[in-house]
Amino acid sequence: MRAKRWSGILVYVLLIVLSAIMLVPVAVTVSTSLKELTEVYHEPPTLIPQKVCWANYREALTSFPFLRYLANTLIVVVFSITGTLLSCTAVAYGFARFRCRLNKVLFTLMLSTMMLPGIVTSIPTFIMFTRYFGWYDTLYPLWVPSFFAAPFFVFLLTQFFRTLPTDLLDAARIDGCTELGVLWRIVVPLSKPALLTVAVFTFMGQWNDYIGPLLYLQDPDKFTLALGLTHFLSGGACRELYGTAWNLMMAASLVVMLPIIVLFFFAQRSFIEGITLTGMKG
Repeated sequence: MRAKRWSGILVYVLLIVLSAIMLVPVAVTVSTSLKELTEVYHEPPTLIPQKVCWANYREALTSFPFLRYLANTLIVVVFSITGTLLSCTAVAYGFARFRCRLNKVLFTLMLSTMMLPGIVTSIPTFIMFTRYFGWYDTLYPLWVPSFFAAPFFVFLLTQFFRTLPTDLLDAARIDGCTELGVLWRIVVPLSKPALLTVAVFTFMGQWNDYIGPLLYLQDPDKFTLALGLTHFLSGGACRELYGTAWNLMMAASLVVMLPIIVLFFFAQRSFIEGITLTGMKG
């Protein structure tokens, strides 16, 4: 009993230590956001600010068009979540419930596309969107692809749909439900944890996406928040002397991080439940 007790204590101590190490970058970010610019470049660096400057947050959010970038980001996020849920749900339901000779072949082919790094397909995708569609410097390339199903989310939802009772779906068909009716009235309500997981993943991916806006956007009025943060890397009167205003950039970064942190804490239970239940049945 004592050995088990001490082993349990050691596990908790190890988890606390590792959590503290992982929180060090966050602590440095918070500390830097509350410092004056001169203190940021002071040697040796300090973790606790000599003078707490809450005004950095106001100055950071007013020194670049935060609301405009926020609106652009929300447009991309909302359309991406909508497209991902609609397309991935339909495709996953087809793989999970419709049987044909090519089902396994198509499913394997779809999963094989996950082996390709996104950077490999970025060049042909860029050529397609800019040369043939004329979508350069627009938000379309950032959210339109979400309406064509993502392999990872299709796999995730397919595994979840296979755990649903077949008798329940057959009973709905006997009562006169079409396949779309079964999907909308039975499958979707029972799949809320998995769908919420897909929505959270999509939100985090699009909210933090930097490469996509960097490739396709040129007009500053169309920048998203992730790309707009580069505003602090150059320019500014006092920055000619000290360099990048890291205190303002860290303040703006924390504000941009806040929605993801809040979303995770509110959706944590359903998010973890969706991940756990997805692997119950192959």
